[in-house]
Amino acid sequence: MIHPLKITSTLADETRYSIYEYILKEKKTVTVQNIADKFSIHPNVARLHLTKLSEINIITADFAKTGKGGRPGRVYKASEKGVSLTFPRRDEERLLKWTIQLVQELGPSALTKCQEISYQDGYQQMKNYVNAELKLNNMLTFEQKLQLLTDNAALIGYTPQIQQTETGKKVIFSIFNCPFQEQLDTHSDIVCTLHESYLKGQLNALFSNNEFIQIESMIHNCDLCKYEINVTEIDS
Repeated sequence: MIHPLKITSTLADETRYSIYEYILKEKKTVTVQNIADKFSIHPNVARLHLTKLSEINIITADFAKTGKGGRPGRVYKASEKGVSLTFPRRDEERLLKWTIQLVQELGPSALTKCQEISYQDGYQQMKNYVNAELKLNNMLTFEQKLQLLTDNAALIGYTPQIQQTETGKKVIFSIFNCPFQEQLDTHSDIVCTLHESYLKGQLNALFSNNEFIQIESMIHNCDLCKYEINVTEIDS
């Protein structure tokens, strides 16, 4: 097991973390030269960053033929499993596995109850953030609410994009490396349903007028999960 301090120190470098985010989004293999060109750094520096990331197992390294003859070149891609960081180590994945199996055994009523729980968890967590902000400011503007939503989405692995619409804003959340990847093959229906209800809870805590749509999903052979959220600036 990799020591947590090694993981945190590796990702503490801003350029290295940005390289990892880029590889996640690309969803394909990259070379040292790709990274050097993208980040305007020397290939030797790019190679060092990629080596550090592969040492903590969040990216993998392999060899591939270049098509130009000669020796195969080294290529890198994001690890499917990702990395778990806890102090001290906890076996939360096993607990999650037991919970999902229990929901599956108990049937639709159990799933419905879990949806209520995950929704309330997301709703209450966002309300806590809102209340903390209100202690500093008498009110929250539409833009401040939007910032809270995007900041919290980023914390759980989503990459947010904001677009202007005629009535308000469109927020697109994309996730390239699902935190529940290991459960998707056997329990995707349960995992995705609960994750989505959690997001809806956060959204409804901020905006009473909203529209929440999933437009891409990893379980439907897409490269990523993507949600489109429309929120109006006239909000109670």
